[in-house]
Amino acid sequence: MSEQIVIAAFYKFVPLPDFRDIQKSLRAFCDEHHIKGSILLAAEGINGTIAGTRRDMDATLAYLRRDSRMSDMVHKESYADEIPFRKMKVRLKREIVTLGVDVDPNAQVGTYVEPEEWNTLISDPNVLLIDTRNSYEYEVGTFNGAVDPQTASFSEFTDYVQQQLADQKDKKIAMFCTGGIRCEKATSYLKDQGFENVFHLKGGILRYLENIPQENSLWQGDCFVFDERITVTQDLKPGQVQFCKQCNRVIAEDTATCPYCGQPLQQTETPTE
Repeated sequence: MSEQIVIAAFYKFVPLPDFRDIQKSLRAFCDEHHIKGSILLAAEGINGTIAGTRRDMDATLAYLRRDSRMSDMVHKESYADEIPFRKMKVRLKREIVTLGVDVDPNAQVGTYVEPEEWNTLISDPNVLLIDTRNSYEYEVGTFNGAVDPQTASFSEFTDYVQQQLADQKDKKIAMFCTGGIRCEKATSYLKDQGFENVFHLKGGILRYLENIPQENSLWQGDCFVFDERITVTQDLKPGQVQFCKQCNRVIAEDTATCPYCGQPLQQTETPTE
C-alpha cells in the first residue's frame, strides 16, 4: 500500500521585501524533498498549496518556518492517495492573491472568527454573509444563506462592493473563502472603504470542515480546490468530479464532454485560480 499524501494549504500576509531572494532556495528545497504544488511569493507575503509524504511535508513546513517572519504561519491539511499536482512552482507575483487594488492586510483587516464561533455569527439574521469566492466555486458548495457576488475572478470583487454594498457600510458583514486568504484581503479592502463591522472565517472553509463535526456543520455541498482533486468533501476527501476549463464548471457525471458547453474534457484538466 502506498504512503498517504499530505496536502498543506498555507498563507501569511507579512512584509517580505526580499521575496525575490527566497525563490531559488525554496524551489530547490521542495525539489529535494519531492514536494509538488504551487507557492506564490510577493512583497506582501506568501501563499501556497503543496503536497508530499508526511516526512517530506514536515521538513518543508519546518524549513519555511525557520524564517522568523513565518514562524507562526498556520497551515491546513487534507489527504489523498496520490499527489494532486504534476510539478512544483515557486512564482514571484505582485500580490499573493490578486485583488487589483492597493490594500495592506498587514495594516488592517476585519475581525477573525474561529470556526467554533462561526455558526453563531452567521445564524444572526442581521448579518450579511458573503462568499468571496468565484461563482463556479459557490455552485459546488457554500454556507447556508450565503450571497454569491457573481464574480469570475477575485479581482472583480471590488466592483461588487462598489455596486452592491456601498450603502451598507453600517451593516454587520461576515465573509469566507477556501483557506482564508481572499476573505482576509477582502476585509482589508472593506475596512479601507469605511466599513466597520467586518468579520471573516479564520482559516477558511478548510479549517471549518476540519474542526466542525458534520452533524453541527452549516456547510452544504463540497468545497472547490485549485488542484487535481477539484473538490473535497465535508470530511476533506477528494470529490468524484471533473472540471471544464472552457466554461469553468464542475461536472459530477462521468462523461467525456462537458454538458454545459459541449467541449471535450481532458482527464488531466485542473482549475487555475
